[in-house]
Amino acid sequence: MSLPIHFVGAGPGDPELITVKGKRLLEEADVVVYTGSLVPQALLEGVSAEIHNSAGLNLDEVLDILMRSWRKGLKVVRLHTGDPAIYGAINEQIAALDKQKIPCRVIPGVSSATATAAALSTELTLPDISQTVIITRRAGRTPVPKNEALPLLAAHQATMLILLSISMIEEVVEDLYEGGYPADTPVVVVEKVSWPEERHIRGTLADIGEKVKEAGIRKTAIIAVGEVLAKGEPPSLSKLYDKTFSHEYRRGSDS
Repeated sequence: MSLPIHFVGAGPGDPELITVKGKRLLEEADVVVYTGSLVPQALLEGVSAEIHNSAGLNLDEVLDILMRSWRKGLKVVRLHTGDPAIYGAINEQIAALDKQKIPCRVIPGVSSATATAAALSTELTLPDISQTVIITRRAGRTPVPKNEALPLLAAHQATMLILLSISMIEEVVEDLYEGGYPADTPVVVVEKVSWPEERHIRGTLADIGEKVKEAGIRKTAIIAVGEVLAKGEPPSLSKLYDKTFSHEYRRGSDS
């Protein structure tokens, strides 16, 4: 049976945030095609494979490397940033490989979205505050479906992680207002999460646009929005560890 081409999530930037399996496959690879704009070079140090930077390649050129290498019987890794399932552009690659009967496997990675929550030492879901997380982007050069326009999603008042949109921060703020978020809604912009130069810009919907502009942040940042980002003790506690709450593994007390 032929070895599959492995699509591996490299994580958000910190080279230690790749999975153990992903790291092993990278070390065993004969050929690696990586997303050069965001995959840290430290992750490729010591890798003996033939390495190709896909930053300047189009889809056909990437596929040509993957297919030629696989047909030679080589171990091939396609290394993507974060988790390949979120804005990873893997479906078009896998569909083309499927047509050629070339097997593929996807190895998940740590998304920049969850890395942002970790960087802020917070949960994205809190009892009575938000039980829903929306990961999205604002329409720009890449459109979004009409029913996923930012004001429509903002109407849910859920926790939002807005990717690939920091250059449009003023428009994002307008969309969130239109969706119903109040001016005092906590907003944190996390630039280059998990990289050594990581920065946090904390504010509210009322002032985050100006703060981001003053900081000169124009790319590689996530806009986190919602009451879960408010500092201090949460207004209500999880039922999981509530001493009065019974579940399969513990009987709660009456007081």
